[in-house]
Amino acid sequence: MSHFSKVFSISILVLSAIVLVGLQIKLLGWVLFTVGIISLFFCIKQFRKDLLLIYISLGLLGITPITTNISYSHILQMGSLLTLAVAIPYLVSRFIYKDYLVRFKFHHGRSWYKTEIFYVFFTALIAYIFLPFALANTGSYHNWTVNPGVENLVVLFLGTQVLGLWDELFFVSTVLGILRRHLPFKLANLTQAFLFTSFLYELGFRGWLFIVIFLFALLQGYVFKKTESLFYVITIHLTLDLVLYLALIHAHHPSWMPIFLIK
Repeated sequence: MSHFSKVFSISILVLSAIVLVGLQIKLLGWVLFTVGIISLFFCIKQFRKDLLLIYISLGLLGITPITTNISYSHILQMGSLLTLAVAIPYLVSRFIYKDYLVRFKFHHGRSWYKTEIFYVFFTALIAYIFLPFALANTGSYHNWTVNPGVENLVVLFLGTQVLGLWDELFFVSTVLGILRRHLPFKLANLTQAFLFTSFLYELGFRGWLFIVIFLFALLQGYVFKKTESLFYVITIHLTLDLVLYLALIHAHHPSWMPIFLIK
């Protein structure tokens, strides 16, 4: 019964994330979310306690206005809720559960291998070739506003970078870190990838881009498992987001930055 309850609760977690966060079907999403919470009462105590942390954060994402609006009021509102989604599991794990399950292992205590350095540059190259085409083909770039002015461009840059940092702190370090205690790595990684993709889909990566986001999320989880370095997966993500930032400027104002292959 406990194994079935665990599988059921994880399945409902994924479904509620897709419906509530990704598709923004609020009524059905909250119904699924509630069913998932109830299902935890049929699970073993440790699993219930740990998965509740993810459900709390998912509930916060459910009330977060997830958009690319870069007005200061929206940044404050969205930023506050996203911060809580990371902070609550960490604080509860450390000071209430006192098991330090949620930790941010920024460095693994060694220098990066040459293959790891190469992978960062390889990511940048793939992003340079692929992102401008993907944004144009899906029309996803319309979900971002790129207005003239140094302040607007700086805020957009900081927004893309900070969200990339948050993605890794939450989905890879927090969610995957919790799930790895209770699930085989492949299943835990698949689960965090579904949540990761749901968030970024609503953020603005529409059309078939959800497939690419899902694969990227899986890769980030795998890389984190291999390196145990949050700093490294953040570096990969922020490198990609730097190219994304430039590609967004190019998509909206091609004459400003004629550095991409696509016109």
